[in-house]
Amino acid sequence: MISAHALELAQTLVRMNTVSHNSNLELIHFIRDHLAKLGVKSRLTFNEDKTKANLFATLGEGKPAGIILSGHTDTVPWDGQDWTMDPLSALVKDGNLYGRGSADMKAFIGVAVSQAEQFLNSDAPFALHYAFSYEEEIGCFGVKELIADLRDANIKPLACIVGEPTSMVPAIAHKGVYRYKCCVRGKEAHSSLTPHSVNAIEMAARVVGRVRDMAEDFEKNEPRFEGFDVPFSTSSVGQFHGGIADNVVPRDAEFRYEFRDLPTANAAQMQSEVVAYAKSLEPAMKKVAPAAGFEFETICEIPSFLGSKDDPVTRLAQELSGEKGTTLVAFGTEAGLFKNAGISTVVCGPGSIQQAHQPDEYVSLEQLARCEAFMQGLAATNAFG
Repeated sequence: MISAHALELAQTLVRMNTVSHNSNLELIHFIRDHLAKLGVKSRLTFNEDKTKANLFATLGEGKPAGIILSGHTDTVPWDGQDWTMDPLSALVKDGNLYGRGSADMKAFIGVAVSQAEQFLNSDAPFALHYAFSYEEEIGCFGVKELIADLRDANIKPLACIVGEPTSMVPAIAHKGVYRYKCCVRGKEAHSSLTPHSVNAIEMAARVVGRVRDMAEDFEKNEPRFEGFDVPFSTSSVGQFHGGIADNVVPRDAEFRYEFRDLPTANAAQMQSEVVAYAKSLEPAMKKVAPAAGFEFETICEIPSFLGSKDDPVTRLAQELSGEKGTTLVAFGTEAGLFKNAGISTVVCGPGSIQQAHQPDEYVSLEQLARCEAFMQGLAATNAFG
C-alpha cells in the first residue's frame, strides 16, 4: 500500500495546472521549498522569459556520481475531452488516483520526492539526483537546457531512470519523434490563368506525396526491430492548410509532418530526403515567380533511445521492480537525450501509457505502491555498477 505522505505529494502535484503552455513555476518552487526544508539545494534552469524552469537537486552531496530520477512537470491539455471529474481534482477512487498528469507523470515525481528524507539518511554509496523538466510534451525542450547546465557545471551522473509510465517494467528502447513544418510560397492568380501562377497547394501536395511514399517504403523494406508494436519507422502528415477561395490559385500552403524512427534508423537522413525533393521542384516554380519556393522549420527533434538489458541501470531497475524482463515503448521520452549525453539510462515508472493523455487519466494505487517500494529499495542499495 502506498504511504499517505507519498500519495499526498502526488495529489498536490496533480492539482497544479502545468499544461505545457502554462508556467510550471508553482510546482518547481513547491519541490524546491520542500527540499530546502531538508537542507537540499536545487539548481534551477529557466526558459528565455523565466516563466518555466527545470529543477536539479542532489541528495548525498559529496558521494560519488549518482543516479538521476527524471520526470517532466508539464502535461497535455484536456480541452474538448469528456472528463467525468475535474481534471485537477486528484481524486482517489476505486483504487486509482485520477487527474491530468497522474500517469504521465506527476505521480512518479511525487513518490520520488516523498522519499527525499530516506535518500538523505541512506547508506547508499552513491548520490541520488532529481531532474524535473519543463516542456517535454511539446518537444523535450527543457531537459536540453538541464543537460547543458549539468555539462557546464561538470556534474556527471552515473545513470538515469526516466519514470515514464511503463507499468514498472524496465523499457530499454523507444523510437524518436521528429516533427517539421513546411511552408510553400507560390504565386496567386485568377483560377482561369493557371499558367501565370504557382499553385502552392499543388507543390505542397507533391512533397506530402513524397512523405507518404517514404512511409510505404519503410513498411515494405526497412529491417524490422522486433518488440515494437510497429516494428519499422513511420512518417505521416498531421496538418495541412492553404488557399483562400475556389477561384484563386493559392499563393501559400503549409503542412506539418513527422518521422518516428527506429533506434537503428537515421531521422536526419529522412528529413534530408524530403528537403532535397522539395528543392528539386523549385527551379520550375522560380521560372514563374522568383520568390517561390519551400521553407522548412523544425518543430521538435526527440532522439530515439536504445539501452540494453545488460546495462547495470537496467539490471538495477529489474531488481527493484521485481520484473525479470524488459520492454520497448512506442512513445518518446527524454531517455535518448540523457543517453546521448553519455548517461546510461532506462525508462521505468508507474502506470500505463494507455491512460496517459486520456479523459479521466489515472494511475492505480497498486502501481504507486510498487513505485514507492522501488524508491525505498534504491535508497537501500549498497552498490551499483
